[in-house]
Amino acid sequence: MKVILTSDHGGVNLRKEIADLLTELGVEFIDTGCDCEGSVDYPDYGIPAAERVANGEFDRAILICGTGIGMSISANKVPGIRAALVHDVFSAKATREHNDSNVLAMGERVIGAGLAREIVQTWIGTDFTAGRHQNRVNKITDYENK
Repeated sequence: MKVILTSDHGGVNLRKEIADLLTELGVEFIDTGCDCEGSVDYPDYGIPAAERVANGEFDRAILICGTGIGMSISANKVPGIRAALVHDVFSAKATREHNDSNVLAMGERVIGAGLAREIVQTWIGTDFTAGRHQNRVNKITDYENK
């Protein structure tokens, strides 16, 4: 699995924590986030990362901003992306099993590093169960392709 990890200024610290976790887990990733203290625009980071997942260069993306909301909205504008804003472990598992999410968004100002690590570990380690959920994901893809 190849992951692209990024953040705006609001997610710099949590992104570094997640980079450490991905290294520990042996997950191949690149980090394209900013290391700035000044305000930057989350779409400038979230959209390019989502595009790289959509075009097959990466399997998944992890996007972090202050709340995760801006990153998830931006990523979901890219056809082929199913970005989930997650701040609990149950949702991390469900969004992989039921929605086949390929982008995880989190907010540094919403959750702490320990919980974020659990979320990422769960999200990375959970497979899509397909079955009855496949039809629902197909409906999303069909709508995108209109």
